[in-house]
Amino acid sequence: MRKILTASLAGLLAAGAATAALAQEPRRGGVINVATIGEPPTLDPSVSTTDVVGMISLHYFETLYTFGTDWKIVPLLAAGDAQISDGGKVYTIPLRTGVKFHDGSTMTSADVVASLKRWMDVAVRGKQAAAFITDVAAPDPNTVRITLKEPYAPLLSLLSLPTSAAIVVPASKAQAQLAEIVGTGPYRFRERQPDRYVLLTRFDDYVARDDAAQVYGGKRTAWLDEIRFVPVPNANTRVEGALAGQYAYADSLPVEAFPSLRGQARTEPVVLAPFGWPVMTINTRQGTLANQGVRQAIQTALKPSDMLEAAFGDKAFFKPEGALYAEGFIWHSKNGVEVYDQGNAAKAREMARAAGYNGQPIRILTTQQFEFHFRMAQVAVEYLRQAGFNIDLQVSDWATLTQRRTDPALWEAFFTHSPFLPEPALNGYLNDQSPGWWSTPERNRLVAAFNQESDTAKRVAVFADLQKVVFEQVPIIKIGNFNALAAKSPQLQGLTPAAWPFFWNTWLKP
Repeated sequence: MRKILTASLAGLLAAGAATAALAQEPRRGGVINVATIGEPPTLDPSVSTTDVVGMISLHYFETLYTFGTDWKIVPLLAAGDAQISDGGKVYTIPLRTGVKFHDGSTMTSADVVASLKRWMDVAVRGKQAAAFITDVAAPDPNTVRITLKEPYAPLLSLLSLPTSAAIVVPASKAQAQLAEIVGTGPYRFRERQPDRYVLLTRFDDYVARDDAAQVYGGKRTAWLDEIRFVPVPNANTRVEGALAGQYAYADSLPVEAFPSLRGQARTEPVVLAPFGWPVMTINTRQGTLANQGVRQAIQTALKPSDMLEAAFGDKAFFKPEGALYAEGFIWHSKNGVEVYDQGNAAKAREMARAAGYNGQPIRILTTQQFEFHFRMAQVAVEYLRQAGFNIDLQVSDWATLTQRRTDPALWEAFFTHSPFLPEPALNGYLNDQSPGWWSTPERNRLVAAFNQESDTAKRVAVFADLQKVVFEQVPIIKIGNFNALAAKSPQLQGLTPAAWPFFWNTWLKP
């Protein structure tokens, strides 16, 4: 699924793999500090789609399924693959036995049923699935059965994702708002000091899978004693801390730090390529940009290639491409991309006027915690102002932005990003409950056809049509493709570079 890396980045990763091959045997013990982009808005991944929440919580909460090599869906708390019957409308899921929660209780199907019902009530993606689910039941203590009113191809992918996650908690604790953090993961929540750290400690009674580790799937071993996730909102401070050896892992670093991270004694670069895509999400429900003609004018005014240049600088880390999936993914299509990267101020001004725009403020939300978001937003503002738009750029911390974007009265657009997810239905813009709230007859018809179709080739064709509608109706504006940069200590062994970094199966060499 993944595109071939550039020679320089491929060489870097190959060198890292060779180093790992020479590493000592895993050893138990030690504490690591992990620098995150900021304070998580919550510790509950069901109620948040933010990556920082998913990154932290996947260590203490687990799901029925997860993603293995090449984004293949593999069982985690499930004992095996779901058995799908009745024309794709019944999923029978066997559960692992003997799995322990952090409170000492043993997981049964009653816990899973309560957890899935909670997910359907509180999670954006759970609500997305709930529209298709007629029943979640436990025919016996080790089996869960999900019944749908019609086939729904994305279901297992939704059950695998670590954001807006279908986590499993004890039935007695499955309230809408979690009063306790009790999961089944290899680490357990110990303490949160706001703006200082989230502390996790090894769960000594963790019941691991027997199969070989493969990205998020397979056997998970908690070698480390403690993991401290430390919010470090300033990107340059994360770089400086990595160089000083303060952090065993530093997430989401500016790409211009890449040369300074190489050849260091206390840190080394980690590159994921291609990682994902930055995007400008637009409020289609309320306000000035609920007008499709104005959204089309915004799209015409922007020059994403210049936004990428400002954000990343080094062409090894970005590629201007309008297609919603990069080359190498089966979902890649050229349908509709001719309107990408225009930067045409005069045409945009004319389009906006024809659509009835007369200078209303357009509030764009961004953050400096993701430095590339902020830089792209700055360039976007200049292009939009040249086209006659009245732009109000509002900069806040990421936690505040993620709260504000839930209220359609507070914004017109915001910048975010996503890894390339294996199932398009996992992307927020295809969920009309996600901020942006895109819902039109054409969109709904195509999304329904896409979700109900099980044949991959036919789904690819429908997605190509859906991509064209995205460019026509402009619920989002994709900026391009980018590679992500992080840093890790040479002492930290066994790390698998991943979209949501994880630290089971990692250890500290002496």
